[in-house]
Amino acid sequence: MRTAYSVETVRTAERELMARLPDGALMQRAAAGLAAACTELLGRVAGRVYGSRVVLLVGSGANGGDALYAGARLARRGAGVTAVLLAPDRAHAGGLEALRRAGGSVVDDAGAGAALVERAHLVLDGIVGIGGKGGLREDAVPLAEAAARSRAAVVSVDLPSGVDADTGQVPGAAVRADLTVTFGAHKPGLLVDPGREYAGSVRLVDIGLPLPGEAAELEALQHADVARLLPVPGVESDKYRRGVVGIAAGSARYPGAAVLAVSGALRGGAGAVRYVGPAGDAVIARFPETLVSDQGPAKAGRVQAWVVGPGAGDDAGTVAEVLSASVPVLIDADGLRLAEVSAVRGRSAPTLMTPHAGEAAALLGVSRESVEAGRLEAVRELASRYSATVLLKGSTTVVAAAESGAVRVNATGTSWLATAGSGDVLSGLAGSLLAAGLSARDAGSVGAYLHGLAGRLASDGAPVGAHDVAAAIPLAWRDARDAD
Repeated sequence: MRTAYSVETVRTAERELMARLPDGALMQRAAAGLAAACTELLGRVAGRVYGSRVVLLVGSGANGGDALYAGARLARRGAGVTAVLLAPDRAHAGGLEALRRAGGSVVDDAGAGAALVERAHLVLDGIVGIGGKGGLREDAVPLAEAAARSRAAVVSVDLPSGVDADTGQVPGAAVRADLTVTFGAHKPGLLVDPGREYAGSVRLVDIGLPLPGEAAELEALQHADVARLLPVPGVESDKYRRGVVGIAAGSARYPGAAVLAVSGALRGGAGAVRYVGPAGDAVIARFPETLVSDQGPAKAGRVQAWVVGPGAGDDAGTVAEVLSASVPVLIDADGLRLAEVSAVRGRSAPTLMTPHAGEAAALLGVSRESVEAGRLEAVRELASRYSATVLLKGSTTVVAAAESGAVRVNATGTSWLATAGSGDVLSGLAGSLLAAGLSARDAGSVGAYLHGLAGRLASDGAPVGAHDVAAAIPLAWRDARDAD
């Protein structure tokens, strides 16, 4: 499992470690890892380090020092290294001296620096560190723009300059990196959009920071973590012992939502699926193994979890009836609009809400743009307001538990999942995992992981429909399980 830590936690760990090390040793560790990553990248973009052109964009903090020391290492290997100083009187003195001794050069004119950037093989972004706020300063913007125009590989030190390390927000201009080399721990802004989009590939360099696991702000499941959570039938299992998930979804106008939710549920680990709603004929025609009832949720038979809301239209009565059940409930789509806050907060059993950014914005009374710009803040606020676990869908899917703790961020997915009905499949899948015994946090996290992986496998770089994603869930399940 990958973990990400706040700036405050990282800074505290750095101070603790530096107190035990010789002066400057921690920066040298970081610079060595950074130089190694740049060396590897230069081998791909320039064919070699010797004779390559490297430009360092150097700010006033320790980030600039890391860049200067890494640049000195590259210069000693024969690269032509030039540092562009954005704050010449505050540049790291030791790093500057090391670069000059290694044969590197220094300029303090942004215009000249931009011209150098456009001819470089590699640009090393050390403008702003993880404590930076508010986007790039005006004098740094032309350099970031020149890097974007150039054919150079752009490497950011710890975090792309202009990205908020704790939130992933990008409040102004920012550097777009091909590779970000981060030290000691991932930062939340590297894993959550829009910051994640600016980071490119992320490489973690271990510098020995003493970071307590319980202090993590974010967690990202990996294959092995998912494999350990997947429900597996025992030798004594039958369809009822494996769990039964109820699906209360669909309407005369949206029968397909019911079919797609059932399709996800049938592949999600529960032993049986009960369907309640007006789309029974469509469900049975596609999935004859479904247990269909027209008696309403209370009379449908025993279930271990409910999914309510996909394509439900204005059926507030069914939503209220499901919320009164004493089993875990997943609320999606129209169910989010129809569910009363008090009814959700008052539930004794776990609740998992799965809004997209537009639905989250409506629930919070803010704009969609503010949710997309601040996904962590939005998902935490929803979890607190509703006393529920919340899965916020989007380019970065995040899951926040009602009882706080680290937010889970999903590492799988593809932009091809932005297709009608994809969310209905996810609801059925995650609801089935709830019925199979996973907690709301684990059901949402594992469901999002498998859903994203299924999207990748189904699309393989081409457009797909939601039914294709559902059909690929078993492939994703096997792919994750085989990694354990």
